[in-house]
Amino acid sequence: MKRTSRKGTKFILLVGDGMADYPIAELGGKTPLEAAHTPNMDRIAGCRTGRVETIPVGMDPGSDVANLSLLGYDPSVYHTGRAPFEAASMGVSLSPGDVAFRLNLVTLDHRSDHEILMVSHSSGDITTKEAVKIINRLREQLILPGIHIYPGVAYRHLLVWENGPEEAATIPPHDVLDQNMEKYLNGEKQDPVVGFIRRSWEYLQNHPVNVERKSRGLLQGNSAWLWGQGKALDMPSFKDRFGLMGGVISAVDLLKGIGAYAGLEPIRVEG
Repeated sequence: MKRTSRKGTKFILLVGDGMADYPIAELGGKTPLEAAHTPNMDRIAGCRTGRVETIPVGMDPGSDVANLSLLGYDPSVYHTGRAPFEAASMGVSLSPGDVAFRLNLVTLDHRSDHEILMVSHSSGDITTKEAVKIINRLREQLILPGIHIYPGVAYRHLLVWENGPEEAATIPPHDVLDQNMEKYLNGEKQDPVVGFIRRSWEYLQNHPVNVERKSRGLLQGNSAWLWGQGKALDMPSFKDRFGLMGGVISAVDLLKGIGAYAGLEPIRVEG
């Protein structure tokens, strides 16, 4: 949500990013949004509706690209990847040669030498408390020149790579659920990103958090996964661009990071 003011007038932009969800059998095949009682949203939608295309041709339809568009920033100009925005939200400064990566804790199922299944992009919704312990082991033991790891929230973390492989062909893990990733993760590839992912396995497989989660029948955070990389960008503030000041409320680092680049005040709320 973004709040701005101009000559006493205030504007609120509500973005239901991901709100649609999927149909659920327990709700009679309806999505949570379809089943919810939403008289106020229904009234707003019944007044004036319109359509806006937020994803430029050739760009991936992600929250980073779409929300930049909604705020009036052309993603083809002001987008290098989602990770730099998340770095800004976490207060991590990027030097000119730094490449920021989103680091997910994911669950891989090593079924055979030729089958490595992407089971979960979130390690079965691992908690922040659990994830930080795992990430801290990577920080302390997987020490590589020029690589810095920062713990985040739940399965979402940050890696900054000095003069890193900005052009690496990375894959969002949520786009390949239940798919065989063996070819992508082939150890014979001369790919530094894949090399890092593979090296993370030995530190995570028998981590006490994962051993305990396995004993409870929960998915394990048994692999790091790098994606969404990019370098720091030069983006004008919302005030300089539109003459408006405002703030941003979000539970997601990405949106708070976009707000930070746009000079919008982060408003902290519970939840």
